[in-house]
Amino acid sequence: MEGKMLAAHFDVPGEPENLYVKEVSKPVPKEGEVLVEVHASALNRADLLQRRGKYAVPPGASQILGLEAAGKVVALGPGADGRWKIGDRVMALLAGGGNAQYVNVHSCQLMPIPAGMTDTDAASVPEAWLTAYQLLHFVGKVQKGETVLIHAGASGVGTAAIQLCRLAGAVPMVTAGSADKLEFAKKLGAAAGFNYKEEDFGTKCLEATNNVGADIILDCVGATHWEKNLQALNTDGRWVVYGLMGSGQINGDFLTKLLWKRGSLLGSLLRTRSSKYKAELVKAFTENALPYFTPGGPVQLRPIVDSVYPLEKIAEAHRRMEENKNTGKIVLQVPV
Repeated sequence: MEGKMLAAHFDVPGEPENLYVKEVSKPVPKEGEVLVEVHASALNRADLLQRRGKYAVPPGASQILGLEAAGKVVALGPGADGRWKIGDRVMALLAGGGNAQYVNVHSCQLMPIPAGMTDTDAASVPEAWLTAYQLLHFVGKVQKGETVLIHAGASGVGTAAIQLCRLAGAVPMVTAGSADKLEFAKKLGAAAGFNYKEEDFGTKCLEATNNVGADIILDCVGATHWEKNLQALNTDGRWVVYGLMGSGQINGDFLTKLLWKRGSLLGSLLRTRSSKYKAELVKAFTENALPYFTPGGPVQLRPIVDSVYPLEKIAEAHRRMEENKNTGKIVLQVPV
């Protein structure tokens, strides 16, 4: 298959059943890029939206699904030598293209796989952990001792955010939709957990913080949670929206309540950021968080893998995420 590779594909947007694996052209690394042989990739909510035709691919990015991958360097484009060499085990933050046997990555968006970490675990790190790190540090400006309310606490980003909060000396609290997910989040370090399906997490968050509320809210849900979010937000708190699983259309006296709290509403996406921004994020994460993935340190960070599917069963993997069954990341094993 010289010049060709296998990749996830769909002919028309729609349900998971539309996904299949087909032979496509193998990418050639351009200026500053590295070609990575992909051993594992992982799912993100953006993949589901893209499959449904509801997430436009950024200009110049691969149309193939997949925002993160792990594998090894097999070729260097012009100007990409120096930092990486052939055979290096790497994990990559991508704007697309990860659900395939090979992917081009800008050399600044690669990270070394920590010693002892499997490709499966490594594939679950880049998008989720870099998103969580970005939300907490670049956008939310988390400070030691602050309380952070994390929605979807058992998701890939949620499980990463819990651990990164503890690393930063902050106090994580979570919402999730089942007792099992809340229990898992607490084992990871969440100080409190609220079942948004069964209880008023706005009231519960206030009770858990002596009526102070959360200094930061990491919100991937949006409109359906807005009133409880504002109830839970501390005065001068930062509400960081990075997804809209519960719609983006708000009806009600939203601005008055936000103003009364003197709250900051911050929106953040990672996929559409510039290469320069992503390079700065990767550098900060590599220096400040990646060392803690190596076993034996005082603080141990660990990627949470929910399940592993071969690439040809990508439709089943998408269905599992769509049904919110996962705790942690859903990983795809890619045939070499």
